[in-house]
Amino acid sequence: MQAKFYGVIVPMITPFNDDYSVDFNAIEWLVNMLVSKGVHGIFPYSTTGEFVHLKPEEGVKLVEKVLEFARGKTKIIPGISANTTLISIELGQRMCDLGVDGVIVTPPYFFKLNDATMYEHFSMIAEKVDLPIIVYNIPAATGNPIPVHIYEKLASEYNNIAGAKITYDSTAYMRNLITTIKPLRKDFAILTGLDDHLLNTLILGGDGGIMACANFAPEIHLNLYKAFNEGKISEAIEWHKKLAQLTQIYNFATSFPSAIKTVFKLLKAPIKPISRPPLLQEPPEIEMKIREILQKVGIL
Repeated sequence: MQAKFYGVIVPMITPFNDDYSVDFNAIEWLVNMLVSKGVHGIFPYSTTGEFVHLKPEEGVKLVEKVLEFARGKTKIIPGISANTTLISIELGQRMCDLGVDGVIVTPPYFFKLNDATMYEHFSMIAEKVDLPIIVYNIPAATGNPIPVHIYEKLASEYNNIAGAKITYDSTAYMRNLITTIKPLRKDFAILTGLDDHLLNTLILGGDGGIMACANFAPEIHLNLYKAFNEGKISEAIEWHKKLAQLTQIYNFATSFPSAIKTVFKLLKAPIKPISRPPLLQEPPEIEMKIREILQKVGIL
């Protein structure tokens, strides 16, 4: 049985105008571009999309417009992360009313959680939000890593806990998650959040990824995914090498959103390189380093 979510899913940036308002014209262009490339899903109101810099009302409006622009041509799986379970539930119910395909949620990101409070957060959401839910482990941002045994308990008890997004630079963790969960639930999606972990996630038995560089270069991810599924491993490795080079943009940029928006600026796309404070536009010297990486990969 195939997992409900698979392939190449894009954690979409949120473009802004010069006055920091959401740029819906740019969003329409971006959604149309991603749909035309054939991505398997779009994740608006995401980490890369600066969800922490958006008011909940802005997040709901954003998702509403993404659904409108996508016109049912790909899965829309918005974020509902918040620092309290109750707001995540409220967001989840509102997203459900909009007609999304699922939701993605992290642990809260201020107080430290133990196993009991971590489980309670996700179980309360699963009981109140009538949608497939991807549980998102991004410990560098939340300070609350999700142990594999919490995923195991959730996957065993809730059919609507439909998958995991793992933004954690550990092949061992991913291996342990896959070998623990897949025997229980073949339909449980296991997705990397790191561009350069896509191939090893697929090799280990995972289902794909939700990766930031797919905002601007989804062809690379899609080609890797297709080559792997067709058994063309040498070809998949070549695409993997490109992704490994491409992720070096994060070594220089000050954040994931500013890295992606700088690339769009260099590609002359109709997306301004503006993030909401405290994130800033990258200076010319960083822009130059990112340009060099894009040139090496053959994107520029």
